[in-house]
Amino acid sequence: MSEVIQSENEYEDLLGQWSDLESGLGVILSNPASTQEFVHRVVQYDRWMQGLLIRDPDIGLYLLFQLASNSPVGYSASHALVCATLCHLIASELGTAPKERDSLVHAALTMNIAMTTLQDELASQVEKPSQVQKDAIRVHSAKGSLMLANLGVADELWLDIVSSHHDDAIDKADFRLVPVATRLTRILKVVDRYAAMISPRMSRAGRSATESARSIMANASAKTDAVGHALVTAVGLCPPGTYVRMDDDELAVVLRRSSKANQPYVALVGGANGELLATPRLHATAYGPPGIRSALAASAVRAHLNHFHILQLGAQAQAR
Repeated sequence: MSEVIQSENEYEDLLGQWSDLESGLGVILSNPASTQEFVHRVVQYDRWMQGLLIRDPDIGLYLLFQLASNSPVGYSASHALVCATLCHLIASELGTAPKERDSLVHAALTMNIAMTTLQDELASQVEKPSQVQKDAIRVHSAKGSLMLANLGVADELWLDIVSSHHDDAIDKADFRLVPVATRLTRILKVVDRYAAMISPRMSRAGRSATESARSIMANASAKTDAVGHALVTAVGLCPPGTYVRMDDDELAVVLRRSSKANQPYVALVGGANGELLATPRLHATAYGPPGIRSALAASAVRAHLNHFHILQLGAQAQAR
């Protein structure tokens, strides 16, 4: 059973833990050579993330999607954390063995280690990448794997996933029949694309999570769609923390997944007239209208919401 946040202090503490996790990850990815016991630190951050998700997966997703969609600042660390979290949830959905799951999540946390600073720069620049930047992007997978090996990573599966996470050749065979390394790398490739789509850059706003998921599903063949389906099953077409427009034009933020696929609990936060509601209202989309008409990119929502008060409605959702 998930915990309910009892006080604003408890909410701030939880938000602070996710932020501290992201910040700490940013430090070791930006300065790997000067990080003592680099491998141990990555494992620690993985355990920290798992602990926060076990406490309450929906609140974890809520805070992560808010974090990922609201600002391009510190993009590389935020992207790594979102990818690692989604890989963890998809691995669970697919029944992945614990050791394979560890290799996948550690790879997700470190896949862009060879271009951390560049990735942050690209997120905040309006112009297209220069030739020098394109060259760095092209070699970052192989270079990252080599850097990790030099930092003490002895897990060959971890290194293989990082070195291959942009290799299109691995997408061709049936997902169920490919070797473990290929299967795990395909999971990371899908998650990497999805997380990149929902995150804003200076050059463009992020897409809605629903649009991103549908884009991935539309581009998947019968041989490769297992990961896309697992992603949608694990987090929903409209994950917690994302914004939606209801059939009656009200604005809502998705609060919790429900037992009915893609019919989440939402908090109604804005009226059809564009005014914010004085008090957010819980609505279970699975049990009657209004339904969700469309997903919204975070950039389309300018309102400053009290997320603690919204998450408090989660207690009502759990009681149903």
